[in-house]
Amino acid sequence: MKPIAEQTILITGATDGLGKQTALELAKQGATILLHGRDPQRLDNTRQELQAATGSTRLEPYLADFSSLDAVHALAETIQARHPQIDTLINNAALGPGAPDSTRELSQDGYELRFAVNYLASYLLTYLLLPCLRHTPPSRIINVGSIGQYPLDFDDIMLERHYTPLNAYRQTKLALVMFTFDLADMLKDDDITVNCVHPASLMNTKMVVEGFGRTMSTVADGVASLLYLITSPALDGITGKFFDHQQEARANEQAYDPVARRQLHLLSEQLTMRSRA
Repeated sequence: MKPIAEQTILITGATDGLGKQTALELAKQGATILLHGRDPQRLDNTRQELQAATGSTRLEPYLADFSSLDAVHALAETIQARHPQIDTLINNAALGPGAPDSTRELSQDGYELRFAVNYLASYLLTYLLLPCLRHTPPSRIINVGSIGQYPLDFDDIMLERHYTPLNAYRQTKLALVMFTFDLADMLKDDDITVNCVHPASLMNTKMVVEGFGRTMSTVADGVASLLYLITSPALDGITGKFFDHQQEARANEQAYDPVARRQLHLLSEQLTMRSRA
């Protein structure tokens, strides 16, 4: 792998929690960090805070609301124009389950909100940025998942009949694992590795406190796991794996079902209209 100081790294969901702290640590190591966020003020504040903390002038803010697939397209076009080469893509942006009594919400495209933001946006952005990741390999794609996974019901994928906030969140995390396995297989000859990580359980973030009401670990624990996936030379060539912290682990059994993965892939193509990309 390339030295971190020579890498361009895109982190989605970089204005808070795990994404922000990971950006901080990578900026300290000299990487060019592309910071994604959905709120312009928080995004600018994050850039300023990280620059003050690290002295880095290689911090670039990128605004996009992942509840809109058009916004994902626009983000990818902007990044491609400015950075034809990306060394590491970290798909971290996500909505938590929200309050236990929260009701079902829709994205700007009419999809169940968490399925759109947590999964479809990452799916689409990754495919759109593959030319950048292929430019000067080796490259890495890291999907931030969770050990809390819920099987996908393809007859009710938008949870119109059986919605609960927690299951809406958990099914997106399984979808990310399934996507990881499929994409790793597709890119096996491209020197691009694709892995998914459960960084830590119930970190002390606003998202976790709102959704679960308690914490079990710290953001620092999660950052350590994510940095391992990003920077460890031991993972050169290691692809298509699910990690629990820094150890390879077993995901939900549906992730190993090729029929289910194929069904998800076809559905994702349809919902994102990826053929237009």
